[in-house]
Amino acid sequence: MTGKLATDYSYGMLPRGSRTPRFPYLREDQDFPFPEPSQADARGIVCAGGNLSPGMLLSAYRRGIFPWFSEGEPILWWSPDPRFVLFPCELHASRTMARLLRKGIYELSVDRDFPAVIRACSSSKRPGQRGTWITEDMIEAYIELHRLGLAHSAEARLDGKLVGGLYGVSLGSVFFGESMFSRADDASKAAFIPLAWRLREEGFTLVDSQVYTEHLAGLGAREIPRTEYLRLLAEALEKPTRRGDWSALFTGFPDSREYRRTVLGERA
Repeated sequence: MTGKLATDYSYGMLPRGSRTPRFPYLREDQDFPFPEPSQADARGIVCAGGNLSPGMLLSAYRRGIFPWFSEGEPILWWSPDPRFVLFPCELHASRTMARLLRKGIYELSVDRDFPAVIRACSSSKRPGQRGTWITEDMIEAYIELHRLGLAHSAEARLDGKLVGGLYGVSLGSVFFGESMFSRADDASKAAFIPLAWRLREEGFTLVDSQVYTEHLAGLGAREIPRTEYLRLLAEALEKPTRRGDWSALFTGFPDSREYRRTVLGERA
């Protein structure tokens, strides 16, 4: 695995034209010593190569690094500065979204169909979203993390059909958001807002949104220096991970105190 990138993207890990990885598969309990995020280039790229095995992905997330690459490219590992994050306590739900949620148009759930959500994100093409960068290898890798109880989805359905949602990885008190999709008006927000409310109630301290999008900025996400992000990440990783099926762990979803107050009109 290389640190600083050469401009010709020669990584020395795969023979030219070969698709057979030489890098070893790492189990979830195996750690890989990535370069420090401070070694990232001006674009935020830390290194390239490796694979998307559970140990690689989890080692990266624990260090504030994530994969992002196109089909046919080597795996690129990123740690941008600044980092785009949402503090659950700063979530902004507009009056429009509150009214939409009150109408009960969408059926909301968590971890009901993770594979369908990530494939829908992959097929969604929107400016500012990374969904179109989700390769088949990435889909398989994150489905494996979901099977291990470490990747999760939130869904919105209309008349029984999946029309919006998001997925990400959970470690400690951080939810690392990966991508969202929407096939009906504000369906992704309808899934995300109650999830963020519930995450706050469950003790989560940070939603890592990685890079700026207007979509999440409108919900209260903001940029912070990478050094501050890494400090917050280290603190969050000391907390226990809510591992397993969130439909069982987060019983009653989308219920939360904030959901009852904002959507159902209950008083504290």
